[in-house]
Amino acid sequence: MTRQMSEVKIVVPGRHSMVSILGQQDRFLKTVESSFGCRIVARGNEIDIKGEEREVEQCTRLFEELISLLDEGMIITHENLNVAIDMIKSGNKVKPTEVFKEAVLTARGKVIRPKTVGQKRYVETMRSATIVFSIGPAGTGKTYLALAYAVQCLLDRTVDRLILTRPAVEAGEKLGFLPGDLYQKVDPYLRPLYDALYEMLGAEKFHRMMEQGIIEVVPLAFMRGRTLNDSFIILDEAQNTSPEQMKMFLTRIGFGSRAVITGDITQVDLPREMESGLMVVREILEGIEGVEFVYLDAGDVVRHRIVQQIVEAYKEYEAKKKEKISPKR
Repeated sequence: MTRQMSEVKIVVPGRHSMVSILGQQDRFLKTVESSFGCRIVARGNEIDIKGEEREVEQCTRLFEELISLLDEGMIITHENLNVAIDMIKSGNKVKPTEVFKEAVLTARGKVIRPKTVGQKRYVETMRSATIVFSIGPAGTGKTYLALAYAVQCLLDRTVDRLILTRPAVEAGEKLGFLPGDLYQKVDPYLRPLYDALYEMLGAEKFHRMMEQGIIEVVPLAFMRGRTLNDSFIILDEAQNTSPEQMKMFLTRIGFGSRAVITGDITQVDLPREMESGLMVVREILEGIEGVEFVYLDAGDVVRHRIVQQIVEAYKEYEAKKKEKISPKR
């Protein structure tokens, strides 16, 4: 079967430097070439693409999207370049530009944006629903994007308080043997939330808001008996809640409040005999207006590319394991 070959010439507008598109020492260009199997030659402000028709078509679309990103005032990085390549190769109808230009938080001269189609859907869902469950593997931005959106709501004064909580599951050490009071004992569990807030607000502003009670970071056990009005509440690591704890948390939500619950159902640290509240909650809340579930997967992992491959490898391993232990009919 003869392959249909094609050639396309792209002219880069003079307002953009070729380095911003091709990368230092043509590193971006080499990534694109290896991803699409096309022969790409850059001369002056022109990019010449030769290869199989479909590959050339996709490669052309990619460069058009990269130019659009620069038009939007964004910088091309290896990270968003790889995401754009994956989106175009998968035939996704959503344009990379539509994903990357969405701003979740603008603070301290930095803009936090979704980096995948799944993350864009997650942000849109947080904007429209009262309670959002975000379920997916590590590195998909579940907690980080929830924090960014919550901080923006706080800065916009659409909520009065930001309350962050997570269960303090004992991972190999007994809390009672750790030094200090309960807050000091659970501090290691809450540290990832502190780190993200430091980055978004700056240490000084974060501590001031903590002292004023505008931001609370508390262990889940301290949520019992409270009713939280006009608040943005985030429950992190929700896979480590029991069904009773999940119910307790959800019934804390008061007037003018919204909540995001994040978790990874493949990393449950509860005792084997204990059911995860995150795993049963969809069955319980299905159909309730204002409650939405967003599922992220390996394609939404925005850490090093090898993390995507690790997530997929574990997913395949778990599937094979279940297949082996499932009873034969």
